[in-house]
Amino acid sequence: MAMKDTSTKQEKQKQKLTSRPIVAILILVFGLILLFFGLAASISFGAANIDFKTVWTAVFQFDPELTSHQIIQELRMPRALAAALVGAFLAVSGAIMQGMTRNPLASPSIMGLTAGSAFMIAIAFAFFPGTSHIGLMIWSFAGAGLAAAIVFTIGSFAKGGLSPVKLALAGTAVGALLSSFSSAIAIRFHVAQDISFWYAGGVAGTKWISIQMIVPIAVIGLIMAFMLARSITVLSLGDDVAKGLGQRTAIVKVIGTLVVLLLTGAAVSVAGSVGFIGLVIPHITRFLVGVDYRWIIPCSAILGGLLLVLADLGARMINPPFETPVGAITAMIGVPFFLYLARSERRGL
Repeated sequence: MAMKDTSTKQEKQKQKLTSRPIVAILILVFGLILLFFGLAASISFGAANIDFKTVWTAVFQFDPELTSHQIIQELRMPRALAAALVGAFLAVSGAIMQGMTRNPLASPSIMGLTAGSAFMIAIAFAFFPGTSHIGLMIWSFAGAGLAAAIVFTIGSFAKGGLSPVKLALAGTAVGALLSSFSSAIAIRFHVAQDISFWYAGGVAGTKWISIQMIVPIAVIGLIMAFMLARSITVLSLGDDVAKGLGQRTAIVKVIGTLVVLLLTGAAVSVAGSVGFIGLVIPHITRFLVGVDYRWIIPCSAILGGLLLVLADLGARMINPPFETPVGAITAMIGVPFFLYLARSERRGL
């Protein structure tokens, strides 16, 4: 009887670890192709539409005398690349958070990390004017870490344990509190115009210096995430199972948290508070490829980058020549999805 129970448990674990590598490979291949065309469309369309031939020549045969080439090189290319990188950062961060905490509601925005980063950037503008791009990125990292520490501290005192819904509620409350502090600082020290960009979220006005700063972070953070993928897959089955398989869960969680803070801080320092990508994309990816994080993380990076590139393109086309904040576009997708997940979790309590 005991052996039958053991075999049943092993069978259930195998079912939990089911993955669809063929689907994942198709997503990676066709996702990259779609991302390439999305970037091309993002560079082409704007206040002044530029044909694809001009885009091609501006990229590979740049002529500084042509205004269209200057627009492409100095304004649209860094903006499009920033959207792809930020979307990938937020999606991978959300996937790691959901895997480590086994919380389907976890994401950088829901857990208050993006609000924490924006709060520290507000402090930097108010008390340290003239802070460099690198300085703002450091402040952003610190804010994400502060928010994470507060959320998990509050959640740890919750009666009955740290359930997914309670952790999400703590994150939402902390995010709202830090956003309120940011607004108060902006009004009191007259820096509202400076930090309004971080409130709305978006990649408009991104310069090459920002791309140069986040590319090394992209390489380091994404490589670390890929290296953790197998461990996160095991950890997503539960701490007891992971420990039984000999995994050092504390080390995995610490490194995973550092990766999340690194990627989220970099994303907010460039694009501000863009929400819900880290919530929606990991769920879609798991539905398509299964629960093996060796596939979830790279596929989430591709789909997250593609979503934000398309959202940024849509933000320019909804009400031209004015731009709709990208954060509003992603919220239109993410809020109904969050409510659906919250309702599902409540039924499971």
